[in-house]
Amino acid sequence: MTRQQLSLTALARAGFVGLSSVRDALDELADLTGLTPETLISALSAAADPDTALASALRLLRQAPEQATAALRAEEDARRVFRVIGASEGAAEFFLRQPFEVDALAAPIAELPSADELREDLLAVVGAVDGVAADGEESAWTRLRIRYRRRLVQVASFDLEQADPVGGFDAVAATLSDLAAAALEASLAVARRMTIGTGPGRFPEEQVRATRFAVIGMGKAGARELNYVSDVDVIFVTEGDDAAGLEPGRAVDIATRLAMLTMRGIHEPAIEPGLWEVDPNLRPEGKDGALVRTLDSHIAYYDRWAKGWEFQALLKARPLAGDPGLGERYVAALAPKVWSSASRENFVESVQRMRERVTDHIPDDEVHYQLKLGPGGLRDVEFTVQLLQLVHGQTDDAVRQRDTLSALAALAEQGYVGREEAATFSRDYRSLRLMEHRLQLRRLSRTHLMPRDEADVRILARATGLAPSADGLLVQWNEIKHRVRGLHERLFYRPLLSAVAATPADDARLGGGAGLTSEQAEARLAAIGFRDPRGALSHIGALTSGVSRRAAIQRHLLPVMLQWFASGPDPDYGLLTFRRLSEELGSTHWYLRMLRDSTGAAEGLTRVLSGSRFAGELLGRIPESVAWLEDEDELRPRPAALLREETAAILARHESVDTAAAALRAVRRREILRLAFSGILGFATIEELAHGLTDVTENIISGVLEAIRLARGDADQLEFAVIGMGRFGGRELGFGSDADVMYVFRPLAAEQEAANRSALAIVSELNRLTEDNRLPLDLDIGLRPEGKNGPPARSLDSYRAYYQRWSLTWEAQALLRARGIAGDTGLLADFTELADEVRYPQSIGEQEIREVKRIKARVENERLPQGADPSRHLKLGRGSLSDVEWFVQLIQLQHAAEVPALRTTSTLDALAAAAEHGFVSAEDAARLRDAWVFASRTRSAMTLWADKTADVLPSDRVALDGVARLMEYPPGSASRLEEDYLAVTRRARQVFERAFYGLPQRPAPTA
Repeated sequence: MTRQQLSLTALARAGFVGLSSVRDALDELADLTGLTPETLISALSAAADPDTALASALRLLRQAPEQATAALRAEEDARRVFRVIGASEGAAEFFLRQPFEVDALAAPIAELPSADELREDLLAVVGAVDGVAADGEESAWTRLRIRYRRRLVQVASFDLEQADPVGGFDAVAATLSDLAAAALEASLAVARRMTIGTGPGRFPEEQVRATRFAVIGMGKAGARELNYVSDVDVIFVTEGDDAAGLEPGRAVDIATRLAMLTMRGIHEPAIEPGLWEVDPNLRPEGKDGALVRTLDSHIAYYDRWAKGWEFQALLKARPLAGDPGLGERYVAALAPKVWSSASRENFVESVQRMRERVTDHIPDDEVHYQLKLGPGGLRDVEFTVQLLQLVHGQTDDAVRQRDTLSALAALAEQGYVGREEAATFSRDYRSLRLMEHRLQLRRLSRTHLMPRDEADVRILARATGLAPSADGLLVQWNEIKHRVRGLHERLFYRPLLSAVAATPADDARLGGGAGLTSEQAEARLAAIGFRDPRGALSHIGALTSGVSRRAAIQRHLLPVMLQWFASGPDPDYGLLTFRRLSEELGSTHWYLRMLRDSTGAAEGLTRVLSGSRFAGELLGRIPESVAWLEDEDELRPRPAALLREETAAILARHESVDTAAAALRAVRRREILRLAFSGILGFATIEELAHGLTDVTENIISGVLEAIRLARGDADQLEFAVIGMGRFGGRELGFGSDADVMYVFRPLAAEQEAANRSALAIVSELNRLTEDNRLPLDLDIGLRPEGKNGPPARSLDSYRAYYQRWSLTWEAQALLRARGIAGDTGLLADFTELADEVRYPQSIGEQEIREVKRIKARVENERLPQGADPSRHLKLGRGSLSDVEWFVQLIQLQHAAEVPALRTTSTLDALAAAAEHGFVSAEDAARLRDAWVFASRTRSAMTLWADKTADVLPSDRVALDGVARLMEYPPGSASRLEEDYLAVTRRARQVFERAFYGLPQRPAPTA
């Protein structure tokens, strides 16, 4: 390899791009500095942009050879200079304008200067004594700007030499903020000198000195988070005339003059360019408001007129310059208003809308390049942290921090944000801020846009040290945006935030009873709806006592959750069950995090626990299922095919029939709890719940039956099947429903008697293995031929013989909802064929029709429990389930033979078919459907509410209200539910009596 090729390779490795022209420039630089080309290459390799560093160094040497040569006298000195001018063309331009300032980099910057050091330095450069500059000439501002930039390049040098610039971001941003504050102080000193005297805009010295005036930093300036080139948001405040002993209006006039001149000294064009924009537009009334107000005027404005966003803007307010006492009084006076602002109506929603408006107003061609405003950018982090601060800072002083990272750390420490989420947010925020810093440092100009040119991205990658290449930096940036946006959406839109913000002050102190006596806390709990406030206070104490992180999270969850519990029908049971659940799961890493962070999880849990003892008791046995609340898909009924797959896996995994059955019972409990969640939280209709409950019941029966058959090993001797009857056969089960079944078998090789014994043994095992004390499953065989007097299981031939010789009309009617559930498919098909012959007769005579009506009347008279109100019985009462089902079944018996659409086990499907084919009017069918659905919903809701099955609409108002809430009525709807049920069943009964019994239409009751 030739020397020239080696040199080009070395240049490429050092980061040079313009290889063809670099060697000549290096030779010239070597001649001018006395350093060897190899030494220069090594030094230049430290620069983010070696080509620019080399070109800038040559320009400087040509323009100011003496100063430049002194700055580049040794390799380490050269490396320091190259690092700065290779990352900042703006710094290079400054040195070209002010060559003598190159010596700012003459020595390593061991540590960053303090705020006091910077303030003293910049005041000294304008000759300030007692806050007034030595002269009021433009030259004072020029000296100020030059000294500011000298300090700036020193900060940049320190920053660029850090091994971990991401970790060191905080200190650099704080120093840049202190430097800006020092510049404002020095500019104010010049402004005072320019205000003293006679003539327009000038005032006597004693009046100027008597005017107390402060500059309040807002935004990043107030939080000590400034970039290299940021707008500095400020508010100007003065003490007022009385305090200064001045004539009315004079203090404001003087202060206004000082404010205008202070801003002019910072950014008005001059020999040395302006530093940055001083932006006073966050003041009351914005651009339309007075530039300077008295402290009292500020307070009055924020008391009467300020909007929510104005308090958010004050979150970071800090005295920057001027009278420190006045500045501190300003902050102290407004702080209570800031930390109570979140209690304003719709405060959280207004902050959320504001963030969305910021995003919406980004030009389309900038959205994907915005480091600051775009999705996944800095504003996502800042808005999230500020909203959390304002909401939780109402009651927690610990989160009242000015800067984003300290606030984020405090939110994590107090349990309002997960530690992992806070660490991710913090790391990504620092990385984004570092990219923003380096972009602004390059040309010392304000920008927040990611470069689009690959060469510029490569330079940014080298300047930040975040990635070795342009592509690597872009990949990392997109990963950061994705993480930040995801966290922002999860935390910023928490339902909990709006609820916390709206929680009354007394309720906010209920988390652990802080700030309230026991008597006051009990009174407050009773006032919001707890029936046993002393017991509730005991639960709160158990959940929140101690200094653990778990207790801290509970302390900020509970005030809101207590409101949600209190709005439920049984808050005391809900809180008790929540305590039990929290004691069971509180040590897990996910439980409290989910309640705090997940959309709707905490509120959903309170609805479940305060609204359903059925779900509460079952949840206590399967506590981990609370995790479903984090994912809506987990709250929907699982498809039957998925259940079958899980069952097959269980059977393959367990050799013992007992362990397999135990696993299948656990699946049933789990899935019924899932369906309870679905029903309570409104994720499934009554029809979907009925199908889901049927699928779960079928699954355990078929799974256990298969386990029995595998264990017995006699499948070649006997076929066996289970037939679903009643609501089970119709796929119409509700919570707490029995499973009506019949058992059928067919001998293959064994003798009939042996087959009977085998079938009975299977029935016995099926009952034993499906029995579940935790969630009973009653396999009811009461609908079999001969009822209670008939054998538990029959052969197919026995069924055939019985139906041919002895079958009564009611048994044909019972078969209308017979459906194969589990067992041998061939046997199921043959039984279905037999059932069709019986239940869909070619004709049915008047005698059989009269028999159906007679039995129905007998059922109404004899099976209704003694003393039961027939208007309130959900199953056998007037216009209830029984009326609709008998009406539909009579139509099926009469017409299903010639109308295939009527051959269904589903009541509602058969009713729809009957209406479609003209056997019942659409209006009557709708009334019957409404009654059947309403009664079914009510029956399931009663089971969910009380954890026991009942068929009579409760008279107790608390229970009736609880049932109503589960049926999506508003609070206090006990009477409304009762009235609705009586009305819908009355209308259905009128249809039934007219169309089933042939009775004349009764007139509607008069008011």
